[in-house]
Amino acid sequence: MADIAFHGAAGTVTGSRYLVTSRGAPGGDGDERVLVDCGMFQGSKELRQRNWEPIPFDVTELPFVVLTHAHIDHSGMLPRLVRQGFRGAILSTLATFELCRLLLMDAAKLQEEDAAFLNRKGLTKHTPALPLFDARDAERTLERFTTRPYEEWTDLPDRIKVRFRNAGHLLGSATVEMAIQEGEGRTTLLFSGDLGRYDVPLNPDPEPPPQADYIVLESTYGDRRHPQESLYDQMTQLVHAAMKRGGILVIPAFAVGRAQQVIYVLNSLMRQGRIPDLPIHLDSPMAVEATRIYAAHPAEQEARGELTARNVISHSTVEESKALNSFHGPGILISSSGMLTGGRILHHLKRLLPDPRNTVALVGYQAAGTQGRYLQDHAPFLRIHGQEVPSRAAVADLCGFSGHADTDELLRWLGALQEKPKTIFLTHGEPEAAQALATTLQQRQGQVTLIPKMGEVATL
Repeated sequence: MADIAFHGAAGTVTGSRYLVTSRGAPGGDGDERVLVDCGMFQGSKELRQRNWEPIPFDVTELPFVVLTHAHIDHSGMLPRLVRQGFRGAILSTLATFELCRLLLMDAAKLQEEDAAFLNRKGLTKHTPALPLFDARDAERTLERFTTRPYEEWTDLPDRIKVRFRNAGHLLGSATVEMAIQEGEGRTTLLFSGDLGRYDVPLNPDPEPPPQADYIVLESTYGDRRHPQESLYDQMTQLVHAAMKRGGILVIPAFAVGRAQQVIYVLNSLMRQGRIPDLPIHLDSPMAVEATRIYAAHPAEQEARGELTARNVISHSTVEESKALNSFHGPGILISSSGMLTGGRILHHLKRLLPDPRNTVALVGYQAAGTQGRYLQDHAPFLRIHGQEVPSRAAVADLCGFSGHADTDELLRWLGALQEKPKTIFLTHGEPEAAQALATTLQQRQGQVTLIPKMGEVATL
C-alpha cells in the first residue's frame, strides 16, 4: 500500500511539496519515502509564515527528493530541509541543477539580508532574527544534487523508481513518472510539476503524459484560457503603443525563464522589422546569469543569437543599476522580481510608475497579496519602500506569456492518455481555479478528481 501527503501547493499556488510513502508489509521491509519538490510559500504574509512551520515529517529518514524544476516555489525550501537534517540525494535534470545553483544561493542571500535588516531596525520579536537558511545551507544543498537525463528510469529504494519527461515550462523542467512495486502489482503516479504551454517561443511543447493510475496535476490556470492571439502579435502591439506614449516600456519579469523568453521575442521581432530597434536593458544579476545558462545550454542553441545580441545591455552591479536613473527612453527595461515582491524593479517603479508616458507590462502570474496583483487589479498606487507611489503609467497584462498551461492546454495534455487515471489530484492553484478545473474534468470526461487540503493524506 502507498499514500501521498500534500504538504504544499494545496489550496494555493506556491509551496509545492508532496511526500510519497510506500508502506512495507508487516514483518517485511520498512516504509520507503520520496519527496517530490520542496518549495517555498510565496505571496501573502499568511502564506510566507508557513515557511517557518515545523516540517511535518522526519527529514533525517528521508532518502530522496525528486525535483520537477528550479523555480523557488518548487525548490526554495531545500536548504531549510538540509538545515534540519536531510542527508539524502536530490534528483533533477542537469539544467535544473544549473539554475538551482543560481536561485538557491540568491535565496540564501535574501534570507540573510532580511534577517540583518530586522535586527538592525529592531523590527523582530526574536533576538536575534534568524534566516530560514543561509549560504552555507544552500552550498550543502547543492552538494546533494545528482542529475538524470530525460526518459531514463532511475531506481530509488527497493520498490520505487522515477523518470523525467520534458514539461515545457522552463529550461530543465520535468514531469515526474513514479512507479511503486507492491508485491506482484505496481502503482504508478504522475506529477505534472508546472506544465508548459504549446506552440510558444523558446520553450518546447510538454511531452505527452504516460499512462498512470494517479496524476497530481497543477491547476494554476484551471479557470481560464489564455488569449489566442500570438505572443509576437501581442508584443508588437504593446511596443508600438508604448513608444507612441514616448516613455519606457518596463517589464517586471521572473529572472529565470520569463526574462529570457521576453528577450527572445523582442529581438525576433526587431530582426523581422516588426518593431523598431531598441535597447533592452536587463537589470538583474540573476537574470543576466540565467541568460548565460540558457544561451550556453545545448537545447537552446537556436535562441543564442537573440539572447546575446548587442542591444541586450546587462546590468549586474548596483552602480550599473543606479545608472539607469538617467535612462528616459525610448527603450525597454526588464527587471525582477516578476510579482514585484522585491528586487530592483521596485526602485525603478518608484521613478517610472507615476509618469503617464511610461508603460508597465506584466508577463507572468501574479499571486494574490503581491504588489504585482495589486497593479494587475489597477490599484491607484503601490506601497513601495514605505511610500505610496501613484500608478499613472499604462499597465498591460500579457497573459500569453504565462509559463503555465491554461484549461484547454491541460485538457489537451490529458487527452493523450488512452485510459482515465483512477484519480486526478488538483494542486498548485487557488481554490476557484482548482474547482473550475475539477468541474470541467468531471463534466466532460467523468473523471474522478480530488482537491486536497493542506496536510491531507490520500491512500493510493
